[in-house]
Formats: sequence, C-alpha cells, structure tokens
Amino acid sequence: MTQTVSRPAGAPQAPLPLDVEAIRADFPILGRTVRNGRRLVYLDSGATSQKPRSVLDAERDFYENHNAAPHRGAHQLAEEATGLYEAARATIGAFIGAPENEIVFTRNTTDAINTVAYALSNAATAKEPAFRRYAVGQGDEIVVTEMEHHANLVPWQQLCERTGATLRWLGLTDDGRLDLANLATVVNDRTKLVAVTQQSNILGTINPLGDIVARAREVGALVLVDGAQSVPHQPVDVTALGADFLVFSGHKMLGPTGVGVLWGRYDVLDALPPFLTGGSMIEVVRMEGSTFMPPPQRFEAGVPMTAQVIGLGAAVEYLQRLGMDKVEAHEQALTGYALARLAEIPGVTVIGPPDTVARGGAVSFTVEGIHPHDVGQVLDDLGIAVRVGHHCAWPVVRRYGVPATTRATFYVHTGYDDIDALADGIRSAQQFFGVAAGGVS
Repeated sequence: MTQTVSRPAGAPQAPLPLDVEAIRADFPILGRTVRNGRRLVYLDSGATSQKPRSVLDAERDFYENHNAAPHRGAHQLAEEATGLYEAARATIGAFIGAPENEIVFTRNTTDAINTVAYALSNAATAKEPAFRRYAVGQGDEIVVTEMEHHANLVPWQQLCERTGATLRWLGLTDDGRLDLANLATVVNDRTKLVAVTQQSNILGTINPLGDIVARAREVGALVLVDGAQSVPHQPVDVTALGADFLVFSGHKMLGPTGVGVLWGRYDVLDALPPFLTGGSMIEVVRMEGSTFMPPPQRFEAGVPMTAQVIGLGAAVEYLQRLGMDKVEAHEQALTGYALARLAEIPGVTVIGPPDTVARGGAVSFTVEGIHPHDVGQVLDDLGIAVRVGHHCAWPVVRRYGVPATTRATFYVHTGYDDIDALADGIRSAQQFFGVAAGGVS
C-alpha cells in the first residue's frame, strides 16, 4: 500500500492552525535535550502524551493544599477534595457532551472496557432481575474489527470464553479501512454488542461509525466505541455518536497516567451490575448481602484516583482553550505533510490509508531492507521518539504481511520541523544500513 501523496519540491507550507512554539513553551519536558544534547522530537503521543504545566500544577496543588479522600470524612479537606473531584467530572463530561452522572472514572481505556465486559458476564448470574437485562451467554455474539487495539479485543475474547458466546469480526481492506461489505450478516439478531475503535492507533483510520451504529440499532445490539485515539484529537459528542459506551484514557490527552473514562448512557449503566465491589459503591451492607449505589458511583469502588482526575480536568480545560476544531485541523495538516514527505523517500511504504480522508495523525510505515526496530533505534539516536512493533494490534500487522512497523504520532506541539526531522532520520537510517533507494545496495 504505497501512498501516493506528493509534495512539490520547495513548496511553502500553509501556517499550522496552532501556534506550535507557544504551545511547546507550556510543556517542560520539551525543553530538555536527549542523546548527547539533541532536541527532543516527540512523535509518540499515540502511546502517551506529554503534559503541559497546567496539568502538573493542578495535581501538585491538590496534594499540597487539598489532599483527602473524596466522599469520605466531614472535615474541610474532605469537602474540598470532593468538590474538586466532582467538578472535574462535570468538566470532562461537558467535553464530550455528557451529563456528569454518565461519567465513570477508571484507570485507563483497558480498565473501562473490562468494566463493561465483566458487567455483561456478571449479569448472567446477578440475583437482581434488573441486572440481567444485558446478560451475555451461549448463542449470543460479540462483534469487533480486525483493526482493534488488544484492549478492545482480548477482553471480548475472554468474555466469550466465560459465557460461551461467539466472537465475530469485520475485516480490513487493502488500503487500511474497514470492510463493511458483510456488515449486515456479521452484525445480526444474535449480536449483543459491537465494539469498535473510532480511530485506529496503528493505521490512523477514522471509522464510519454511523453505518455501524445504525446496523447495531436495527438488531438491538449495544455499541462500545474505543475513543482512546479520537477523543484527544477531534471533537467528540456522545449524542451525535449514538453509541452506548465511549471509553478513553487521560494519559493520551495531555492528562496524567492512571485515569481513564467510561461514558455510558445512564439507562444502560443503571441496568448493569458492578465489576469491582467494596467501599464507596455500596448503599447498604449487611452480613447477609449488600445493595449498590446508582451510577456512576456503582462502578467506582474504593478511594478514587483523585489527583489524576483533577489533572485530567485541567488537561480538558487546556484542550478547550486551544479548541478541538483547531486541534483536528492541526493534525490533519501535519498528517498530509508527513504522508507527502514520506512519499519522497524511495523504499518507504505507509501501512494505512494513503491520504488524509477520514484519517488521523498516526502514520505507520516500513523501510525496505531495514527492520522497523532498527529504524527506531537510528531515530532515537537522533533524538526522535517514535514507536516500533505491532502497537498492541498484532492482527493488523499480520493482515498486511509485515513483522512490525515504525509509527509516528502527532499532537498539539508537533510542527513541520518535527516531520522534517523524521524524514531526514529515515534517510539517515538508510545510509547507516547501506540501503539504497528502494532496496539493499
């Protein structure tokens, strides 16, 4: 799938929608050097994003001035901690167009998906009839796609093993898009849930969720959208999305590690039993049994990751100040430029859509004659941070017959100079390994 975008030599580039230099000044880590004084070129935001000073300050302020367990204690610090925690919930909910009582905090996207998967299997053995509505069992089917991150694949495989349900999936086209030719047969009357990524972490593909959601609605299936790679990079509104669940991680959207979000339609959340149980999520506890709080507290057992939630709220506020429309346009411009620069280098093949149509800022590629890990090592020596491997999407690299890829992912602080450094670094790798244009010399 060699991409065909071309860039006229010496053509001037349109100004980027975001002020890259001003944004870089907000990120302390981008001021450091690596590998013997080289400028850090960070092109691995798809794995984890760097954090602006406002996020670091928000976490530090909590620990220095308000540290206490939310929803516990009658003292002032506990009241302040509760207020900050719940204010962040409201901020994060508004960011995706959701009421705060539909926002459940988890550790990350993986944790959020597992929360849903275990709730669906727990429903089969729940004592309360109201919790059995979405039970999954033998004869039922779960549908995923071949492009899913392992986090949106393995939990559904395990759900099927626990319940006797069957896993089915939609395949991929040669140019890195979902093959929807058999959507009507794969998603059928036996389907209980469809789990699909909004944007692929390895291919950059932005999927046509409207068609998938519409088909799921026709057969009465739930829809879970993996937004780990979309919520940080484009405007997302859950009402327009039309799904039942949306999951995403804080650390991929300028926020702290250790915090993620499960959004669910309230009527669906309210019909699900909990996954983790213990303190905070209970109504009444007796030795004979317990009853549970309504959502979202039902799914937040134990003392929550308070500082991280507050930090994620600060990250959302930072993105809101930039404007998600501008963030999306910024990355689209960078992606087009990156595809054009890589097209200039013989022997480089992009794995994924060849243009910027329905495509985000994740560009995975191979270099003929050089293993992706070796490409990554040379780039690292030049101060360029990229990801190499199967990117937790092993079925994708198998589908396209490559052992791995080198992946560059962009964000708000990425500039044209970073893309130029990547292109120059790839040429340096070819020179280092003695690879001529398009093959081994």
